[in-house]
Amino acid sequence: MKLDYRIRELIAVGTAVGANCHSCLEYHFGKAREQGIPDHEIAEAIEVGKLIRKGAQGKMDKLAIDLLHETEASPANSSAGCGCKE
Repeated sequence: MKLDYRIRELIAVGTAVGANCHSCLEYHFGKAREQGIPDHEIAEAIEVGKLIRKGAQGKMDKLAIDLLHETEASPANSSAGCGCKE
């Protein structure tokens, strides 16, 4: 089954919100509007993205606190790095 353009843009809108990507949201919001997707459907996609972001944020907050309270750091995790710059 192939998703139609309307569903793809609604997914992209929700994903952009969930990922906190401003430029993605602006682009896909505009594309959704160009395709005549009703505002209430765009709003629903935004709400789904907000729920996903909230869940991920809660997990990140818990991980940060858990790491802070660990008594021993795991050498495998601390030496591998993630690629971000300090």
